[in-house]
Amino acid sequence: MSHVFPRAARQLSRAVAAEGAWITDADGRRYLDAAGGAVVVGVGHGDRSLIEAAERQLARTQYVHPTMFTTAPLEEYADALAPLLPMDAARIYPVSGGSEAVETAIKMVRAYHLAIGQGGRSTIIARRSSYHGNTLGALDLSGKEPLRKPYTPWLGRFLHAPPAYEYRCENPRHPDGCGAWHADELERMIESYGPDTIAAFIAEPVAGATLAAAVPCEDYWPKIVEVCHRFGVLVIADEVMTGFGRTGRWFGVDQWDVRPDIVTAGKGTTSGYVPFGFAACTGEIFEAIAPKGFVHGFTWSHNALGAAVALATLERLRDEDLIGRSEKLGATLRTELATALADVASVGDVRGLGMMLGIELVADRATKEPFPRTAQVTERVVTAAREAGLLLYSSTGHADGVDGDLLMLGPPFVLTDDDAATLVERTVAAIRAVS
Repeated sequence: MSHVFPRAARQLSRAVAAEGAWITDADGRRYLDAAGGAVVVGVGHGDRSLIEAAERQLARTQYVHPTMFTTAPLEEYADALAPLLPMDAARIYPVSGGSEAVETAIKMVRAYHLAIGQGGRSTIIARRSSYHGNTLGALDLSGKEPLRKPYTPWLGRFLHAPPAYEYRCENPRHPDGCGAWHADELERMIESYGPDTIAAFIAEPVAGATLAAAVPCEDYWPKIVEVCHRFGVLVIADEVMTGFGRTGRWFGVDQWDVRPDIVTAGKGTTSGYVPFGFAACTGEIFEAIAPKGFVHGFTWSHNALGAAVALATLERLRDEDLIGRSEKLGATLRTELATALADVASVGDVRGLGMMLGIELVADRATKEPFPRTAQVTERVVTAAREAGLLLYSSTGHADGVDGDLLMLGPPFVLTDDDAATLVERTVAAIRAVS
């Protein structure tokens, strides 16, 4: 009997080795990691430069408290990262992962508005069908109802605008004027609740786990940022999934040349090798907060081990042009999947940017009617793929809070051409088998 409280109800295989885009279990079976774990692994499994960076740092210092010391890896990482961030004079607050990064961003927003004498601004607007983490603050921002439902008595502080979801766009005139429609909806929400109460707007540049790589229309982000800044509302770009090359750019918002006030990151910061993430703010926000202090902190914030591996990851992405690889190979995969699945009636949409790809499965392609949740379509495809040695990421319930089936692919950027062909072949086969 295991004493582990598992995340999955089914019996799990034991992973014993991983290299490149492949994971091997205790029975010797090899799995192509088409999901990159939870869309985490960018530079690939078993990268010696990342492992050696961790070993070197552990041989120097292990744990030092961030109110007592800084460290060389932390300072070097911040210096290397700051010029890449889509903001001016960036200041980086390192944490242990995405949920902590979002919680940190929430508190940065509050601390900033208090510092500039606008303490009435306490409400943050997120989007429906969104995900920002599983700690209570991050979960309250998240707009996916099945995740929120067990904890609703503890939630309700924040607001939710329509999702940027082109396949099921709420704009009555879609596809005309979608960016303007979203901006108008956000402006109406801000004015309805009172601009002096709204502190920030948060969203993923490309919707991740809850909407499977749903890319917004081209003018969505520029128009949203313009509305926010006109009303003094801070913009938080949640780059936990989209950052560090996943969409074919350093950060997802780089696709639209917009500059948020705060960026959150996790997952790809260390390619999953050690827990690490950060919330970064502009110099203007830092300069406002710093004189009065930031009442916040975690035991493992500002840790040198995470920073050392994050720096090695950044260097690997840059020196091997893996972000360019993500952009080009991702576009190829998206085209090949769309072509191979064009005649499968249950495939409603194939979408994404870079190595962040999504497939939406529907009962009726013409009406976009979802399968009933009782059909367990996503689960059956994931099982079929796993039996064939392919790991996919999945999500359900997006269509109406109950029904809806999504598959997501986020493989390592080091995927070889042969691996890519295998990924397409096995994904298509799994969907066809269930269809």
